[in-house]
Amino acid sequence: MVNEASRRTSRHQALKYVILRTTAGQEVNVALLLESSAKALGARGIYSIVVPPEIKGYIIIETEGLHVVHRIARDIKHVKGRAMGSLRREEVERIIKVKPPIEELKPGDIVEIISGPFKGLKASVISVDTQKNLVTLNILEASFKMEATIPADSVRPYKKR
Repeated sequence: MVNEASRRTSRHQALKYVILRTTAGQEVNVALLLESSAKALGARGIYSIVVPPEIKGYIIIETEGLHVVHRIARDIKHVKGRAMGSLRREEVERIIKVKPPIEELKPGDIVEIISGPFKGLKASVISVDTQKNLVTLNILEASFKMEATIPADSVRPYKKR
């Protein structure tokens, strides 16, 4: 007798994460074309199409098998081929996991302030307090040395040191 939990587990073990090479900058278009192709062909076995934000020229397809991907991607213009091998679920999760902005900030980096009274100004990071989620900045566009401590959510990385 097979219970629901083991059936779900076996389904996830059978799934593959196939990497498809595309023309750089056309990842979203290819993903949309793959989706419409899968619907038009009535293809079953495609569960998700992921466009990784940090990786140009590649998309990840969660599927039951490689044959399904080949069938729907056959005549799509910007598909350049299939990367060899497939990914494990943990690798896909690591690729698509969104990092909090404070983890990326280091002293000396240039940031843009996106909210608050200094919105739109560029600043240099002096220090980062991950415990309190605060960054201390030196406002670059002020005519005198001006430091401000603001929430890390209020800044966006502009340029690395």
